[in-house]
Amino acid sequence: MTFSRITGLGYYVPDNIVTNEDLTKWMETSDEWIQERTGIKERRYFEYGKDTNYSMAAAASKQALERAGIDASQVDVIVYATITPDYFFPGSAFLMQRELGMNGIPVIDIRQQCSGFVYALSIADQFIKSGMYKTALVIGSEIQSSWIDKSTAGRNTAVIFGDGAGAAVLQATADENHRILSTHLHADGRFAEDLFVKEPGSSRPGRTATTEMIDEGGFNVHMNGNTVFKHAIVRFGEVINEALDANGFKSSDVNVLVPHQANIRISEYVRQQMGLSEEQVVNNIQRFGNTTAASIPIALAEAWEAGRIKDGDLVCLAAFGSGFTWASALIRW
Repeated sequence: MTFSRITGLGYYVPDNIVTNEDLTKWMETSDEWIQERTGIKERRYFEYGKDTNYSMAAAASKQALERAGIDASQVDVIVYATITPDYFFPGSAFLMQRELGMNGIPVIDIRQQCSGFVYALSIADQFIKSGMYKTALVIGSEIQSSWIDKSTAGRNTAVIFGDGAGAAVLQATADENHRILSTHLHADGRFAEDLFVKEPGSSRPGRTATTEMIDEGGFNVHMNGNTVFKHAIVRFGEVINEALDANGFKSSDVNVLVPHQANIRISEYVRQQMGLSEEQVVNNIQRFGNTTAASIPIALAEAWEAGRIKDGDLVCLAAFGSGFTWASALIRW
């Protein structure tokens, strides 16, 4: 049988570090208030004229390709997750493809929010297992600092988000001992408006309504924090256990858990429920905030780079986000 294996990881974060103290210049908040609620100390913001969604993805991809020991010309398909594309259309995957000179191969843009990278990983995994493609480039990239409401009115969400990109190279393998074991994807649209950005939407009046949309806060993030938190702690556990059960493992078999970096309290709750040590759970939200689709590949790449993920380790990726959507992947490294 043909399986898929992650052979290279890369990430890029902007140089611009924005601390909690920096945010106090724009809104009524404090370092203590932010850390207590999220665990975040700082995050990265893109630099206009230097960083774009696709340029960050390209930088992460170059690093992943180099670590995989392959050239961009060997990639058969790109699966690109983002909710903050450079253009309304076409997607940033096309722009990154052009940047890396990978013309002619298919690109797939997906919008699964915080679960985007795991969804993208699953899509690439299925392509490879089916025999359709041998090498896939999977990306999560976000620029969120340009549209968040940095006023006191928007602080509940503004303090959370940051910018960055992560990438993974997947390649076909016959090795049953080092591969993606399974992926598990879910969604529940009943809660779509509990975490969403309404505009720009096509089902409202056209250009003449733009000012009204802005005045009504249609371009701001709207989040029912309590509902999101309550669902997240349940769905994280469910989808992790689903992956473990599907492969005959228990939580004690997991060597490394890489959760979506949404909130340190959520990660800590999941860690305690699984009975894992702090060293077994990868958290970098303290330095990068919530980078949505980029958070898992950035955290995964950092963990691998630091030697926290070793050959033969059982690694679990898990995410929950807007939609609602939740997903997991179990990998034998």
